[in-house]
Amino acid sequence: MDRLTLAAYDAAAADFARDWHEQPAPEDIYGLLKRYFSPGPTADIGCGSGREVAWLATQGFAAFGYDPSFGLLVEARRRYPGLAFRSAALPELAGIPDGAFANVLCETVLMHLPPDAVAPAAARLMAILRPGGTLYLSWRVTRGADQRDPQGRLYAAFAAGRVTAALAGATILLDEEAISVSSGRAVHRIIARKPND
Repeated sequence: MDRLTLAAYDAAAADFARDWHEQPAPEDIYGLLKRYFSPGPTADIGCGSGREVAWLATQGFAAFGYDPSFGLLVEARRRYPGLAFRSAALPELAGIPDGAFANVLCETVLMHLPPDAVAPAAARLMAILRPGGTLYLSWRVTRGADQRDPQGRLYAAFAAGRVTAALAGATILLDEEAISVSSGRAVHRIIARKPND
């Protein structure tokens, strides 16, 4: 995880959480998750303040949230005390075993990684899936060169092919660029199914 990005989230976690929870619900994402995710344990990698973990739980998934930001985990646990939130950072996801989840959600996180960490992160997300499991992966699209916002968060510029190459062997169910209903920003979405052994 980019150090300055993590510091920005820790420093202003309550403000970021308030902003995310005041945004329109991401009904476009929820529709895709309902369509593609299967019953079983489900991880939200980069869960932030827990909004999607809470939604997954209401849909009957055994949902677990992971984030590298101590501040955001405090916000998630405060908002949703009955749900499970743990510390883990891409690309390593230390402490999460291979084959642990039926579904993995990683919504707009990859762009906060240095570009050379993007492919290893995508491969690791696939590794924590069970055979036949489904990955929903998205990132905010940055054109040209890497950028930082006023808070210091990294928005890395990288080609989608860097991600799809790291998912070689998986079945790509969706690969699209779209405008997020929640943020109004351009995002790239990939849904991939891990092969059965």
